[in-house]
Amino acid sequence: MAKKTLGVAMVGIGVGGTEMLPAFEQMEEIDLIAGADTNPLTRERFQARYEATAYSTLEELCEDPNVEAVWISTPNRFHAPMAIYALEHGKHVVVEKPMALSLEEAQAMCDAAKRTGNVLIAGHTRSFIPPFRKMYSIINSGQLGAVKSINFMAYTDWLLRPRVSEELDLNQGGGLVYRQGPHQIDTVRLLGGGMVKNVRGVVGQWMPERSIPGYYSAIFEFENGAFSTIVHNAHGYFMGAQMVPWGHDRQRYDEAERVLVRNGMMSGTRDEESDKQAIRIGGEREVEIFKREGQNREIGGEPWVPAEPGFVVVSCERGDITRSAYGVTIYDNNGHHTIDLKPPAGWAMNRRAELKELYEAVVNGAPVYHTAEWGMATLEATLAVIESAKTGKLIDLKHQIPVHSEYSNAKIFDEDPVDAGVRID
Repeated sequence: MAKKTLGVAMVGIGVGGTEMLPAFEQMEEIDLIAGADTNPLTRERFQARYEATAYSTLEELCEDPNVEAVWISTPNRFHAPMAIYALEHGKHVVVEKPMALSLEEAQAMCDAAKRTGNVLIAGHTRSFIPPFRKMYSIINSGQLGAVKSINFMAYTDWLLRPRVSEELDLNQGGGLVYRQGPHQIDTVRLLGGGMVKNVRGVVGQWMPERSIPGYYSAIFEFENGAFSTIVHNAHGYFMGAQMVPWGHDRQRYDEAERVLVRNGMMSGTRDEESDKQAIRIGGEREVEIFKREGQNREIGGEPWVPAEPGFVVVSCERGDITRSAYGVTIYDNNGHHTIDLKPPAGWAMNRRAELKELYEAVVNGAPVYHTAEWGMATLEATLAVIESAKTGKLIDLKHQIPVHSEYSNAKIFDEDPVDAGVRID
């Protein structure tokens, strides 16, 4: 018997939305039936590719009775008002990170989800993917004792990627902390149990050609006594992928491309709008970039390399856990062993889980693990990094929630690679 499909629309079919399209394409239970975007060319290309209805506004899209849920990947300042509007017009919602720009907006989103009874998932962070879920499962089992520290280190070329004006405005949610911090913060909250007690952070903005931060580091203390350190340097000199023996120097760009991009920025000759258009839907570099970034790296062809959120080591009382080329490696009193988590070929492992969580919650009544309240707790910690950097103070947190009690047993995939992991000694 065929599975029930869920009619989903994408609101904001820009670069962020384009990253998700391979996952939409792969999931037979998701029917991508509509989209909304202010860019006429984007609407035209979306409609032609998916034979889907293309609207120019969210309001028009929400009048479509066939749309059951929306994926919101608009500019950050629109996340909260659009999510609330969609919820209040009968749609379930997945909203990209950051879920909002303030705790007041996030609380309004939580209230709207409760008031309407519709599903709201705080999505698009790396905490969803099988390696981190497997790490949490190992921690939660107690086999290595209590978690004590979680250390993340990311070196990327994120700051060199093409940007439009709103992405270069901190007040609109631009900059590395807002846009990439949630990847690390959501993940360390998962691995540490969710309850962050306080945050001490620093933020760096030292590239003259960019009006936004391109560096941050922070220390998180958890209620259970664990600590986490996160670092992200996005200036594109040293690449985090070089931290592993099988790594390379490429992320969005290789070294030669990074030199050209940086020189173009310094001389003022780079055409960022053309570079941006090239990676939107139908652009000449869309498939090259997003099939590689969102699909190929972690499916059994190319091994995983540290990009966002970076290289991680989780230390427990009786052992350490880290990511391997195709899964995770445990170091304990018996030596070390690797668990292979390769998903089936063609799976966009880094993008698929949010859609599956949405589907299972709406169609089958499964729990929502990444609730609005969970997203609000991650946003609180993200904002605390920025606030601490401004004030030099330790910031106490008040809106944290624990990991869902059933999360270790959650089935994100039909053939769940977390459960199907094969030990390779």
